[in-house]
Amino acid sequence: MTVYLPIAELSVNILIILGMGAAVGFLSGMFGVGGGFLITPLLIFYNIPPVVAVATGANQVVASSISGAITHFRRGTIDIKLGTVLLCGGLAGATLGIWLFALLRRLGQLDLVISLAYVLLLGTVGTLMLWESIIALRRASKNEAVTLRRPGQHNWIHGLPLKMRFKKSKIYLSVIPIAVLGFCIGILTSVMGVGGGFIMVPAMIYLLRIPTNVVVGTSLFQIIFVSAYTVIVQATANYTVDIVLAFVLMIAGVIGAQYGVRVGQRLRGEQLRALLALLVLAVGIRLAVELVIPPKEIYSVVSAGLGF
Repeated sequence: MTVYLPIAELSVNILIILGMGAAVGFLSGMFGVGGGFLITPLLIFYNIPPVVAVATGANQVVASSISGAITHFRRGTIDIKLGTVLLCGGLAGATLGIWLFALLRRLGQLDLVISLAYVLLLGTVGTLMLWESIIALRRASKNEAVTLRRPGQHNWIHGLPLKMRFKKSKIYLSVIPIAVLGFCIGILTSVMGVGGGFIMVPAMIYLLRIPTNVVVGTSLFQIIFVSAYTVIVQATANYTVDIVLAFVLMIAGVIGAQYGVRVGQRLRGEQLRALLALLVLAVGIRLAVELVIPPKEIYSVVSAGLGF
């Protein structure tokens, strides 16, 4: 069963696209990430042009994040105040990122930059997360206390000015690192089509020492608005959002996210982080392989949007 994508200019199997959206939505709800770091590479693997995959993938991130955030909101695990500070930085970063996206597209280097950025980012984050998770799991197996936030433990970030009290998260922290984190995630969202949760979640836990129970919901809260802003601007300025592809991914993602949240509640924190790390590394390795293996046909002829 095929459907034609007007912006991507090719026909795809709708069942495969539905499967991608549902799988990414499930993982989004389980890990508290937008899922863009998965859906964008998957779309590229399925021969969707990277420029369309990035912009349209951000739309799917919005749908999955809303679905997961609703559940967390009902459970009271979203820090609205903290999420708002992240959002302010995120919108500023997304604005800069969209400008960079358009610049790279004009220079003809967008596809290469996206692939290289994914390999570097996923490889680094995945390796660090996996290493930490293995240590945490070993401690848990020996019945040792596994604490990510020890009483009285601070780093240089906690000495920055402009501090604000976040009652929901039970922390007293400067808004500077929070806004900077949101800014960086905003750039990644607009340039790479990711929600940024796979970076935001560990950064909030390990750097900012925010309790894990509010990190996931707060991350999804920020991702919703930054990704939505990115989709709107990409659609109006760069014309790279395929509405048909976005609609199919959105439906599947919303359904998958609801089941992912339920499964995620049954796993321990270190188990979730280990699984997410393996997932991030797998996607990064797959992209790296695509970059180094020569294509079967170096040249291709494109006619009416279909390569022959």
